[in-house]
Amino acid sequence: MDKFTILTGVAAPLPIQNIDTDMIIPARYLKTIKRTGLGSGLFSSLRFNEDGSDRADFILNQTAYRKASILVAGDNFGCGSSREHAPWALLDYGIRCVIAPSFADIFFNNCFKNGILPIALPQEVVDRLMDEASKGANATFTVDLEKQTITTPDGESVGFDVEPFRRHCLLNGLDDIGLTLQQVSAIDAFEAQQQTGQPWRWAR
Repeated sequence: MDKFTILTGVAAPLPIQNIDTDMIIPARYLKTIKRTGLGSGLFSSLRFNEDGSDRADFILNQTAYRKASILVAGDNFGCGSSREHAPWALLDYGIRCVIAPSFADIFFNNCFKNGILPIALPQEVVDRLMDEASKGANATFTVDLEKQTITTPDGESVGFDVEPFRRHCLLNGLDDIGLTLQQVSAIDAFEAQQQTGQPWRWAR
C-alpha cells in the first residue's frame, strides 16, 4: 500500500454521528472484491438524488470540497457491519485521513490495513477542527504522521497518538502482505531446511 508520511489537503466537515459502513458504501456495491472503482459509490445515499444527480447540500459535492483528502467527522465513525469495502471506498475517492472523537473497532483496524490514518481526538478538539474545516477551500490541513501533528489553516498544531506498530506500518507502506514479505529470507531458509530434513512434506 502507499506510504503515509505527510498529507496536506482540504479537510471536509461531516458533523454526523454514527456514520455506519452502509452509509459509507451501501450494500449494493459489495458485489466486487476489487479495491478500485468504489469511490463512485462513497456516501452515495447522501451524495446523490434518486435520479443520480448530485445533492447540492452534501459537503463533498460542494466545489471547495470535491477533492478533499481529509474528513472531520462525528462520533462513532465506521460503526455497523465489518465490510472492508468502506475503507476501500474512502481510499478510492481520495480520503487518506479521518478525524473523529471515536471509531468502531473493526473499521479502525481496517483503515490501517489499507493506508488510511484514523485519528481519534477529544470532542472539544474535533469541534475546533470542524470549525476550521468549514472554511471551504481555505480548509487545508497538514497531517504529519512522523511528528504526529495536525496543522490547521491558522497555524494551530494539534498532537495525536498512534500505536507505534501501526505508525511504522503506515510510514513504510506495509500491509499484512508487505509485513510477510519482509520475512521472505527467513521463510525461504525454513522451507529449504524442511525440504532437506523432512522431504516427505514436499512430496507430490
